[in-house]
Amino acid sequence: MPPAIATLASAVPGLRQKRHRLATPQTLLAFIKDASGFHQLALVVMAIVLFVADLAPLELQRRIVNAAVPGGNARAIVLLALLYITAAAAMGALKLGLNLYRSYLGESAVRRLRKTLLDDLGSLAPEDRAEVEGVEVSLVLAEAEPVGAFVGVSVSEPVLQGGIVAGTFGYMLYLDPLMAALALAVFAPQAAFVPLMQRAINRRVVQRTGTLRSISGGIIGQGRHEPSRLQTARIDRVFRLNMGIFKLKFSMNFLMNLMHHSGVALTLGLGGYLVVHGATELGTVVAFVAGLKQLNDPWGGLVDWFRELRVTQAKYGLLRQALDGFSRQVA
Repeated sequence: MPPAIATLASAVPGLRQKRHRLATPQTLLAFIKDASGFHQLALVVMAIVLFVADLAPLELQRRIVNAAVPGGNARAIVLLALLYITAAAAMGALKLGLNLYRSYLGESAVRRLRKTLLDDLGSLAPEDRAEVEGVEVSLVLAEAEPVGAFVGVSVSEPVLQGGIVAGTFGYMLYLDPLMAALALAVFAPQAAFVPLMQRAINRRVVQRTGTLRSISGGIIGQGRHEPSRLQTARIDRVFRLNMGIFKLKFSMNFLMNLMHHSGVALTLGLGGYLVVHGATELGTVVAFVAGLKQLNDPWGGLVDWFRELRVTQAKYGLLRQALDGFSRQVA
C-alpha cells in the first residue's frame, strides 16, 4: 500500500465494527460491467456503423476531384457534392447520439459510484466519521468523477477510433500500396514513445492523488490552525507533479503533431511526383492527404483513450486501496 494511503487508513483509530464486504467493485473492469452492462453493446454497434460510414466522405472527395476537369460532367459533380453533405449530416447526427448516450452512461456511473462509496464509508462508526471526512470528500466528490465518466467511453471509444484507423489504412492500401506504406511509417514510431511517456504520466498521477488525499486528511486534522510546513510541502509537491504531467502530455502532443505534418509533406511530395509521371491520379493524392488528416484525429483519440484508461485504472486502484485500508481498521 502506498505511504499516503497507509497514513490515511491508519488515521481511523479505535474502530471496532465487524469487517464487512465492500460494495465498491474490486477492479475497474468489474465496476464498468456492473455500471453499464448491455449498454456497452449498444454503444459498440453505434460505433461500428459510424466508423464504416466514415469512409464515404473520402471516396466522395476523390471522385469529385477526379471529375473536376475541363469537359467533365458538372451534373455528376453536383450530385456527388450533395451526397457528401448528406453523408456528413447523417454521420454528425449519429455521432451526436453516440456522444449523448456516452455522457448519460458516464454520469449514471458517477452517480452509482458516489452512492456506493457513501454506503461503504458510512459503515464506519459514527464517532469516527469526522476523522475520515477529508478523505471521504476527496473520494466521493473529486475522485469518483473521472472514474465514473470513463465508463461511457471505456469500450465504444477504442472500437470507434480503432475502426476508423483500420478502415482508413485499408482504403489507402486499396488506392496505392506505396503511399499507404508511407503513411504507416509515419505513425509507427508513435507506438514506441507514446507508451513510455504515458507510464511516466501515470506515476505522477498516482503520486498526486495520494498527496491530495494527505492534504485533505491534514486539513481535517489541524482544524483552524495555521497550515503546517508539511501541508505547505505537500501543496508544493502537487504543483511540481502537475507541471511534470503537463510537460509530458504536451510534449507527446507536439511529437504526434510533428509526425502528422511530416506525413502530409511526404505524401504531397511523393504524390505530386507520381502525378507528374502519370503513375497516379490527383484525386488519389487528395484522398491520401484527407486520409492522413482523418487518421490523425482517431489516432490521437486512441492515444487519449489509452492515457485515460491507465490513469483511471491507477485512480480506481487507489480508491479501492483506501477503502480496503479503512475496512481493515474496522475489523
